[in-house]
Amino acid sequence: MSRAVFLDRDGTLNVERHYLHDPEALDIIPGVGPALRRLIDAGFDLFIVTNQSGIGRGYYTENDMHAVNKKLAAELEADGVKFVKVYYAPEAPDQDGPGRKPSPKFLHDAASQFDINLEESFMVGDKIADLGCGWNAGVKKSILVRTGYGAELEKSEPEAVSKAVIVDDVAGAADWILTNP
Repeated sequence: MSRAVFLDRDGTLNVERHYLHDPEALDIIPGVGPALRRLIDAGFDLFIVTNQSGIGRGYYTENDMHAVNKKLAAELEADGVKFVKVYYAPEAPDQDGPGRKPSPKFLHDAASQFDINLEESFMVGDKIADLGCGWNAGVKKSILVRTGYGAELEKSEPEAVSKAVIVDDVAGAADWILTNP
C-alpha cells in the first residue's frame, strides 16, 4: 500500500482568490513546488481534494476550474510535481454532494482505486472542512496551513483545530510529515 498527501487547492497550494476561475489569476504560494517534490521523493502520492462551490453557485463552469487546475499542474511540473488525481466537489454548500468536504468520500475513493493506506497518509488544508475530511477518513494527521483562511481559523476557532498540526504553509507541512514518520 502507498502513502499519500491529500491537499486542498485554494488557500493551500495557491493564493486564495474569491472563486478562482481564471487561470491568469492563479498565483502559487512560494515554496509549494519544492515542498511537494520532497514529498514525492519520500514516496508519497499526491492528490488534490477541493470543494468548488462556485460551480454549483453558477459563478463559473467546470471547464473554468479544469483550466485553473491545468495551469497549476503545468507550473508545478517544473519542480517535478505530478498529482495522481484531482478530486473536486462542484456543489454549493446547500446542494447534496457526496464528495463535498468534510466528507471523506474522495479519500476513500483514492484508497480503493490507488491502494492508499489512509492511516499512513495526511490531509493538508486551510479550512475546518479540510481537517474534518482527513479526520473522517482516518488519516494519520490533518494539517492546518496558516495560508488562505488558516491563520484566521487558528485564532477564531482554537478548539476546533486543536487536534490538527498547525504549520505556516505547505513547506512547513512537508517538513512536519517528513520528520514525523
